Amino acid sequence: MADAPITALDPKARRRAARAIIIGSALEWYDFYLYASMAALVFGGVFFPSGDASAATLASFATFAVGFIARPFGGIVFGALGDRFGRKAVLSSTFLVMGVSSGCIGLLPSYASIGVAAPVLLVILRFAQGLGAGAEFGSAIAMSYEYAEPGRTGRLGSWPALGVNIGLFASSLTVTILSAVNEDFLYGWGWRLPFLFSFALAGVGYVVRRRLPETAAFERLEESQPHERRRPLLELIAGYWKPLLVVMVMTIAYNGASYVFKTYSLTYLKSIVGVPASYGTFGITLASLAAIITVPLVGRLCDRIDSRRILLVCGVGIAALAFPFFAVLGTGSKFAIWGMLILATGVVIPAALSAQGDFLARQFPVQVRNSGLGTGREVGGAFAGGLAPLAAVAMVSSSPTHSTLGVSLMFVAAGVLMLGAAAFDRSRRTRVAPATGASQKVAG
Repeated sequence: MADAPITALDPKARRRAARAIIIGSALEWYDFYLYASMAALVFGGVFFPSGDASAATLASFATFAVGFIARPFGGIVFGALGDRFGRKAVLSSTFLVMGVSSGCIGLLPSYASIGVAAPVLLVILRFAQGLGAGAEFGSAIAMSYEYAEPGRTGRLGSWPALGVNIGLFASSLTVTILSAVNEDFLYGWGWRLPFLFSFALAGVGYVVRRRLPETAAFERLEESQPHERRRPLLELIAGYWKPLLVVMVMTIAYNGASYVFKTYSLTYLKSIVGVPASYGTFGITLASLAAIITVPLVGRLCDRIDSRRILLVCGVGIAALAFPFFAVLGTGSKFAIWGMLILATGVVIPAALSAQGDFLARQFPVQVRNSGLGTGREVGGAFAGGLAPLAAVAMVSSSPTHSTLGVSLMFVAAGVLMLGAAAFDRSRRTRVAPATGASQKVAG
């Protein structure tokens, strides 16, 4: 199988590394998700011409999509840099990219002040956010996996997934608090505060991550093969396209299900079922809390029964929820809605993300791991994350009876894709000689 971690951190260093990776990922994704909430609530009126509120909101959501366009570029470019210059350097850089771009959003003048330059600058900064987000998760998975000793790759590989869910919870809680204070305060200048706070977070996060030790696996590679001689992207495409395909398919399955569960469900509840928006938003907040518990538990479980088996179960779970999900949401009962959102987005989806840390990292040897994770996850993720919610809206809106059959079939397809990607695990086909970092193909 792919190279196992070579040496482990001592307990004190491991705790420090866990804090840096989890908190760093949480803050990166806090910024990324915060933008989504503000795009829905505030940015239409601040950065786009007044008149048609729906058109302004749609335009603000278009800037949200720019982040998905940028993420593959971040994954590919920073993934290759991580394989040439180290995981620590990339994770420190991505934190600055995300933090500074988010902070600058809080400083942007409105459309009323500078005209069309306001939305143009917003798009540029959102693109920078996307670059940072695209570079973050793959590099964090690679570093977490390489910090672990054999038998602990599941729990350490789940660190970035825990950070993602903490970031989602923190962003939703921040918006809830700002909204509760006063709507005029939120729409006036209150929305700027969490973005401006990103400047301080970026500084602290950068220092914390720069103090992290480089992974032993990468240091061993650096000794045997200096970075001037490495061409990770070329080697990835030429020699590891099958593991790359496994990562892409897994991510398409996960993101397709995740974004429809988390985002389209809110639209469906408000526009089709006709319940208050708080039913969905509070349900997602509760689900985020459940996910913070689910992720580390599943990470430990991966070390006992293997992450591949966990992903097989999650694939079955996504397909099994395909039809009951909308049936329960359609009841309009807030407690039933909360329960279903917790099950889908607080248990099944986070369990799949947690298991992916170990499963995806072991598909590649150390010399192409960052490139493989960044390229595979972000290319596949941008495709599914950007198109799946749009397809769901189009199918239900075009149906005279607002049928959710098409969306349910999308969930079934996502479950089948996850099963297929897990079944074609390539980690046993490639192993790396620990002493040299050179890859060896295994027949069969």
